[in-house]
This record gives sequence, C-alpha cells and structure tokens, in this order.
Amino acid sequence: MASKIAVVVALLTVFSTRGFPPAQTVTPDAQRLGREILKELIETNTTHSTGSTTVAAERMAARLLTAGFPRADVAVVGDADRRGNLVARFRGSGSGRKPVLFIAHLDVVEAKRDDWSMDPFVLTEKDGYFYGRGTLDVKGGAATLVTAFSVLRQRGFVPDRDLILALTADEEGGSDNGIAWLLAKRRELIDAEYCINLDTGGGELRGDKVVALEVQAAEKVYQSFTLTARNPGGHSSLPIKDNAIYRLAAALTKLSAHQFPTRTNEVTRGYFAGMAKLGGAMAADLRAVSTTPTDERAAQRLSEKSAFYNAILRTTCVATMLNAGHAENALPQTAQATVNCRLLPDDDSKAVRQALGAAIADPQIAVAPVAEPTPSPPSPLAPEVFKVIESASRPIWGAIPLIPFMETGATDGLFLRNVGMPVYGVTGIAYDPDDVRAHGKDERILVRSYDEGVDFSIRLAAAIGGKPIAAASK
Repeated sequence: MASKIAVVVALLTVFSTRGFPPAQTVTPDAQRLGREILKELIETNTTHSTGSTTVAAERMAARLLTAGFPRADVAVVGDADRRGNLVARFRGSGSGRKPVLFIAHLDVVEAKRDDWSMDPFVLTEKDGYFYGRGTLDVKGGAATLVTAFSVLRQRGFVPDRDLILALTADEEGGSDNGIAWLLAKRRELIDAEYCINLDTGGGELRGDKVVALEVQAAEKVYQSFTLTARNPGGHSSLPIKDNAIYRLAAALTKLSAHQFPTRTNEVTRGYFAGMAKLGGAMAADLRAVSTTPTDERAAQRLSEKSAFYNAILRTTCVATMLNAGHAENALPQTAQATVNCRLLPDDDSKAVRQALGAAIADPQIAVAPVAEPTPSPPSPLAPEVFKVIESASRPIWGAIPLIPFMETGATDGLFLRNVGMPVYGVTGIAYDPDDVRAHGKDERILVRSYDEGVDFSIRLAAAIGGKPIAAASK
C-alpha cells in the first residue's frame, strides 16, 4: 500500500502538469480594502511592552461587523486587559461538515525607531515594498484573512461549513493568553476539523517568480537548557586555574563543534523531494536525502551550504545567553549559559540532555532543562487538504508545486496539534528566503506579494467553504 507521502507527491505531480494559466490579481476594491486593513494593523502597536492586541482585535472586529457579520458571531475574548483575542465565525449552510479554523497572531516583537530606517509602526510603501513591524510576521497574513472574510461576506457567500477566524495574542511572548487560553477557556469557539495557520509556509520567490508553495505540516520542538559552572571564587588579585568562566567557555567551545545525527521524517522527505524537482546545483543532494536510508554525505554537504537545510535534517542546539560573575574584582562563583535547542518532532528531551552532557564531557558543568518541552506531533499529509490549497493557488501562480515542509521554529500550531487538531501552515504572501526580516530591522514584504496574498486568502476560504473561485477574485 502506498504511503501517505507517495499519495501526496503523486497528487502534486498531477497538479503541476495541468498547465493552468495564471489569473488576474485581486480586484481593485478588495485590494484597496486589504491595504487599508494592513495599514490599520501595522499602525496599531501590539508589542508586549507598550502595545495592546485587544485594541487591534477590536479594530478588526469592527471591520467584520461593517462587512455584515452578526455581532453574536464576532467576539473579543481573553482574561488580560491588553492581550485580547478576536474570534469570528462565518456560518455555513449546515452541511454537517466540521468547521475549519484560520489563525494568525496579532502580537509583534519589539522595534525601536532608532534601529530602523523609518518608523516601524507606520506602514511605509517604498520601492515596491511595504515596510513595518509585523508585515511579514504576521500582521500581513492576519490582514489577508480579515479582508477575505469581509469580501466573501459582502458578496453574499455562504460556505457549506463554518469557517472560523482567530487572531490571537502572545505567540511571540510565549505566555498563555492566546491559543493556549482559547483551548483552555473557550475551546468551543475554535474547535475544528483542521487549522490553516498563516504564520508559516507560503510561496517561495526566486527572483521575481513564485516557484513553489510550501505547506507546513510539522515543526520542531522548543527546548532550552542551562549549562552552569560553579566555583568557590575568591579575590581577583589571586587568580587560579579553576575559573568558572573559563570552564564554561571550554564547554561552549566543545558544544559548538557538536552535531546531532541526521534524521528525516515523512514531511521532511517530502520537502526535499519537492525541492529537488525545482532543479539547481543542490538538486542531486536534495534528492539523495529524500529517501531512506539517508545519504549521509549528501546530508553533510547540504548542512554545510545552508543553515536552513541543516536545521531540517537534525536537532540543533546553540548558546544564546550568558550570565557570569558577581563583581569585577572577584573570581566568578557562577557562570551560566542558556542553550536553545530545536528538537526534531520525535526526538527525546532526555536523550538531547544526555547528548549535551556527553559533548561537553565535564562533570562539573550541570546541564538542566529550563522547562519541559511541549511536543508537536506532525500533521498527516492529507491529500484532500493539499488539493484545496492547490485549487486556490493555481489561478494566481499557475502550475507550481506544493511542497510539505517542517518549520524550524515554533508556532501556535503546536498547541492545536497537541489536542489532536491537524495544522497546515500556508500564506499567500510569497517571500524571498534570502531576505527574511521578521523580528529584525526594516521588516518588509513585496507590495505585489501582499496583493496576491489577499487574493489567495479569498480563494482559499472559498474553496474550503466548498465553493472554489474559478476566475479572478471579484
């Protein structure tokens, strides 16, 4: 019997050979609305220090009410004053099919005006780009969803199943006011057959062309450890060889040379197989790691050429923070480093901790977990989900392949996967993998990519609602 990945690859091969011509981009009215909503979101400060997702959620709720959603189907909920969530329900015709959930988060990481070339909280259009904190991560995606729900409602569209929109707090902050709060306190609002997460995946740009659409079906598991060296210390005028800072530095040097073993799974093998079909200098090596057993020489070459490929192929651990000493004229009594690991979905936290200890090989360095990890089991590669995504993408970008992939970071999808809800990450805002500025200076997206993202969200919501849009969005 063919594996699920074989079924998906076969399905995508059929899609990629049909030769659908690209359709027009989103119509002027929808484009205008999409840009207005993006501007409103970017210019609403939702940082954890001084901002409010509640304000942003209320403004998006007002947009949906204006579009004709009943007040009873639009709610801003949450226990924290500045960490509210928006949940809206697009009621269907009652076919009996379970709802589908669409998510994006409203909170953003900090951004200082002095660090940027322009105000990060003003949407700036320049040289074909939209600049602003959250344009890529992920207010751009949130804006396309609000636009899609609004446009479809205004057209009188009635899906054959309920569609649920959740714009959440605290994805960046890692606390429990967002998806975790909704699952714990108001799960009935977001319970669904599966989820579409706009915080990951999407079209990959090479030059000015979208060459593939990546669909996230798995993500790595977040786990941090502390490495701690302790010493009696003493006066700095009487130094000794056994110094806590030196001991910790030696341990970190050993850690920097450690590489976890290669291991692939159904999703990552599908990713490498899909990327190999795009050709290029690394195609042969990509193909070689898409089968089992993995070609270790090919895996090593890919790991050396690309930090991204390295992260897909194995668990990774890296030192991210240091804290040592208590006075400049005293020998350090404690030196501590934080090491952040991103585990493969099926990796064992205890085994990773043991591997760190073995790599350091110093019994005087204590290795301890900062917190217990939250597992994130991969979602099944369901052909019917890929088919509906393809039906939304092909009128915009033509016959591009859909490629399953594993997110190297973490998203809110992990909370949903842990309660048994499959999650598929995909956005219509295409990105250049060599120009990803999320969390950084001058975050930006292409204006054209944003407009296509609006079009894609309209088409995807319609297709999931049982009524695909065959021609241009109207």
